[in-house]
Amino acid sequence: MTTQNAIDWPRKYLPGTGDNFVSNEVIVEGLTAARVWHFLTDTSTWEGYYDNVADISFPNGDGPGLKDDLDFSFGTFGFPPLDAHVVRFQAPAEGVPGRLSWTAKQDGTPQERLDVLHAWLVEDLPGGRVRILTQETQIGRPAAALAAERPNPMLNGHQAWLDGLVGAASR
Repeated sequence: MTTQNAIDWPRKYLPGTGDNFVSNEVIVEGLTAARVWHFLTDTSTWEGYYDNVADISFPNGDGPGLKDDLDFSFGTFGFPPLDAHVVRFQAPAEGVPGRLSWTAKQDGTPQERLDVLHAWLVEDLPGGRVRILTQETQIGRPAAALAAERPNPMLNGHQAWLDGLVGAASR
């Protein structure tokens, strides 16, 4: 039996314990994890394939490539730029999935506060296929409001990100 790798979750963001959780996955033939990884971790490519991201910046002058322990910010889902911090960065290698996750926060009143962990897993599969899994847990009233919307904008937005990522890596 074949088992697939999973996201490693910090307890605070364990799926099902927050106010909103979404999971999106694609498996595509003809791509490699390394090719996908480039477009996922180079933020200068994001706006070219995903229209729900804007105002990407790096307060410490780093970037545009993501790396472990990096601070950056970006706007998405109508929120002003969120303060983000890369908490996991492991490039894919032979037999090892790529793992990327960041926290993102918005301070303010209880109605405005948002705390997020967005995680990615990118791995090569047998037969020249690649698997891309993205999951996000959100905590806060804005997250609960997004979770109540139908269709769920997070679920659809992350699918658009996956579709755009695959399209960019396929060109």
